[in-house]
Amino acid sequence: MFDNLQERLGKVFEGLTKRGALTEEDVDAALREVRVALLEADVALPVVKQFIADVRERAVGQEVLRSVTPGQQVVKVVNDRLVEMLGGEQSEITLKTEPPTPIMLVGLQGSGKTTTTGKLAKRLKEKQKKRVLMASLDVQRPAAQDQLKQLGWQVGVDTLDNVPGEPPKAIAKRALQQATLGGYDVVLLDTAGRLAIDDELMREVAEIRDAAQPTESLLVCDAMTGQDAVTTAERFRDEVGLTGVVLTRVDGDARGGAALSMRQVTGKPIKLIGTGEKLEELEPFYPDRIANRILGMGDVVSLVEKAQESIEEEDAQKLEKKLQKGRFDLDDMAQQYKQLQKMGGMSQLMNMMPGMGKMGKQLQNAKFDEKALNRQLAIISSMTKDERKRPELIKASRKQRIAKGSGMTVQDVNKLLKQHAEAQKMMKRVKKMGKKGLQRHGMPGMDQLGGGGGGMPPGGFPGGRR
Repeated sequence: MFDNLQERLGKVFEGLTKRGALTEEDVDAALREVRVALLEADVALPVVKQFIADVRERAVGQEVLRSVTPGQQVVKVVNDRLVEMLGGEQSEITLKTEPPTPIMLVGLQGSGKTTTTGKLAKRLKEKQKKRVLMASLDVQRPAAQDQLKQLGWQVGVDTLDNVPGEPPKAIAKRALQQATLGGYDVVLLDTAGRLAIDDELMREVAEIRDAAQPTESLLVCDAMTGQDAVTTAERFRDEVGLTGVVLTRVDGDARGGAALSMRQVTGKPIKLIGTGEKLEELEPFYPDRIANRILGMGDVVSLVEKAQESIEEEDAQKLEKKLQKGRFDLDDMAQQYKQLQKMGGMSQLMNMMPGMGKMGKQLQNAKFDEKALNRQLAIISSMTKDERKRPELIKASRKQRIAKGSGMTVQDVNKLLKQHAEAQKMMKRVKKMGKKGLQRHGMPGMDQLGGGGGGMPPGGFPGGRR
């Protein structure tokens, strides 16, 4: 999401920041381009008009046009206004001090509501250590109840047993009663959806709301539907009442208009975003981080958080000790590749790094092969323990065996061994510099991404064109 908008705004601001002094005409010309870019991104027209007016008022002030770096000042004004448009500060899910906390999820059919319920349950359980009960209130689509039960099994969260013929309002009451008796902290109510909003749906959701008195009423919207998602949010807000929005499929080819318009039009914050199909791919929505990414400034905080979640401290310390001795075997190399996979792959990481958004797009356009990591891991897995510890043992016959076992070619095995040899040479140089050298150059992988070192896996990232 935001790729096209990021590219368009990047060109506009690149022209501004390369110039010295700016005039009001320069700012107006740039803002016309910004206006077109926002409209093309499917941002609501009233939101665009207000945004441009606010930015112009701030950008043509004396402190901007007469500053040392007027172009950069304009970018800062746009960034600050983007943050405000997106909601200002991150809005947390509210949990009652007296459990259980009822959280109701509403939305149209196909928006990803049931999957989001499972993702939220996993997040509450793992991140906040809450005991969660899920309940499907969708009696229109029996498969929905089975789907939620399956998701509960996958994430290790209990689901309410189904009672044939029980109406949604009664299911909600029973869920709350069971959650109270069972000592649950949170009960998630997954309501029914429709292909389009109708009076029957609104009556049903309103009945559930009145029965459950949810602390949070979250609308689940598909970001791919653009301004239709904003219209849906307005209708639910007016007729049912909302406390926040969850945008799904933000990893798809969405133009971003829904995210940029939602808070301004509805007055309700985006609380969570679904960034992929995996059950762990549900993240808090941070307006400042999103604004930074739109303007090509990266999202270092999210990058560091991903690194911290993916990297085991004990493993990092063990590896650092080995590196200080100048040792880096193929098991260590495999560990680095696995951590890179956990962090979302090369393209996703590039998009989070300041000034690297274009490179992330270039990797995609060049068909950078993220599956290359799997091939490298397959080759290493086909080696014996001794071979992984002592790669020098791997000669012609062993290479043929490893290639056959991994489904690769001898050339692929040679390429991997060459990458490892280059990493070994680098580590020997770093060892001579001592611990300061290690910290300055980083480990040959992603280990120290959150702590000031690291960057590239040994021998560079595997893959590219293939």
